[in-house]
Amino acid sequence: MELKIDPWGAVHVDDYSKLFDEFGISDFVKEILPQIDNPHRYMKRKIIFGHRNYDSVLKAMKEEKSFAVMSGFMPSGRAHFGHLMVMNEIIWHQQQGGDAFMAIADMEAHAVRGISWARCRDLGIREYITSIIALGFKPNGHIYFQSDNFDMRNLSFELAAEARFSEVSAIYGFSGETNIAHMECTTIQSADILQPQLKKYGGPKPVVIPVGSDQDAHIRLTRDLAYRMRKFLVEQRDNYVSIRGKAAEPALISSVVEALKGAGYDKVRQYEEHIDIPGTTDVSSIDDLVSGIEVSHGELGFMPPASIYHRFMTGLTGGKMSSSKPESHIALTEDPKEAAKKLMRAITGGRQSLAEQKRLGGEPEKCSIYEFLLFHLSEEDKEMQELFEECKSGEMLCGACKKAAAERIEIFLKDFQKEKAAAVEKLPDFGIKV
Repeated sequence: MELKIDPWGAVHVDDYSKLFDEFGISDFVKEILPQIDNPHRYMKRKIIFGHRNYDSVLKAMKEEKSFAVMSGFMPSGRAHFGHLMVMNEIIWHQQQGGDAFMAIADMEAHAVRGISWARCRDLGIREYITSIIALGFKPNGHIYFQSDNFDMRNLSFELAAEARFSEVSAIYGFSGETNIAHMECTTIQSADILQPQLKKYGGPKPVVIPVGSDQDAHIRLTRDLAYRMRKFLVEQRDNYVSIRGKAAEPALISSVVEALKGAGYDKVRQYEEHIDIPGTTDVSSIDDLVSGIEVSHGELGFMPPASIYHRFMTGLTGGKMSSSKPESHIALTEDPKEAAKKLMRAITGGRQSLAEQKRLGGEPEKCSIYEFLLFHLSEEDKEMQELFEECKSGEMLCGACKKAAAERIEIFLKDFQKEKAAAVEKLPDFGIKV
């Protein structure tokens, strides 16, 4: 059966390998992880499982060149531990030298969920902005509400001129009942993603978007729109690189040829509709050069954004953790003692009886408690490996595991909420007015 990915619906993925085959997502663990010297624990623990074009971001990191990280949050409810994953990924990339962007998707929440502007702002600040600041987001990053960001909104209008109603409807499954503002949110999200490449932020650069796989539709559309905004398509053909102009002015084509020769590509061949560079396959460097020429001529020169995909957290009641199902998640503003009680009631990977558990062992790969520890409550890889083995062997019983996790989450939330309260005083440093 075909796997349907809906960015505004409830998605639970049983077999992540299907995403490699059906959507062209690449394997992060095999292709990228071995190349990272100091991976985040989500990477080491294979919680981040897939990517699109993350090679470009990794290359920028290693060469200490400019790159950015961007993601957003729709203020439709309380922030929970599923959102915490994205926040941690943004912060990790900021720590690696990336220019960090966080959007509060109030326009999307208003159009798609019908949430008032006042409530969007309240939730955005109280639930999301103060949370990411508490986790360590630095003031040199960028936090904004979509409705306040007119550079992004102007870019959204430009992108909309390149999007087609038929393709957007096919990607998102829009019907005749879908309101136009909801449709507009598709190019608003694309503008959020491409905004870090605007001239005011240093121009074209690799940008990574950390998301769950339910957001891949946005990534695919944005990558297509980024290509369409370019004046040149740079691609490898056999043992040479070809540059094809898309309605590019003669002066722009001449500038590209001159820049290539100035960069040492002395075998440049210019034809009526394209440019060939024999004897090289360095598409990345040539595309960077061509993109820079486009920008110098007043164009945008966007690079297609990269993305990384993390596994969904299992809800406490089974299925995907969801903001719309309070019983399935623990909010970051939850009373710590109540959060501990929720964990004690959560579905585990245990067997039907104590005797069966001791005889057959548990199933940590199906356990929401083990996931909480793996994703958030343990920094020690060795500890998680030992817990996995003890559970599988039947040595560790669910009651003891739940109790340990409940104690940890109570401590975590107490400490985190202190930092969150202190973050309110830091809001002016991020340009946020309460």
